[in-house]
Amino acid sequence: MTVISEKITLHTKGNTDIIDITRQVQNAVYKHNLESAVVFVYAAGSTVGISNIEFEPGLLVDLPEALDKFAPMDAQYHHDATWHDGNGHAHVRASIVGNHTMVPLVDGALQLGQWQQIVLIDFDNKARTRNVWIQIIV
Repeated sequence: MTVISEKITLHTKGNTDIIDITRQVQNAVYKHNLESAVVFVYAAGSTVGISNIEFEPGLLVDLPEALDKFAPMDAQYHHDATWHDGNGHAHVRASIVGNHTMVPLVDGALQLGQWQQIVLIDFDNKARTRNVWIQIIV
């Protein structure tokens, strides 16, 4: 088994900023000219998520609205009482969404659905620089 590691760095706005990273992941994978692999995409951080959605205007509103029902920004969080940083909601949201996804590479192409993109979601309450690791397992 061979593992190839790539890293992309993104600058976010925070506050449930959703960024389509599909093209960056494809570029990182396709430059290796592989036919078959497992592609693991992971965001480092406890207030950031990685998911697969249809990156379209309606869902860019629907997803933050849905997450606000589960973990509202203005709720009381024990994390905020401990650290006084106001981002307890971001930690809860990131835990719900998760910080990674896996996509198979078959016949040299990532097997994403027709309307499926890989997205990074930054839940923190401020702009951040985020590192995303792409590991290609051959």
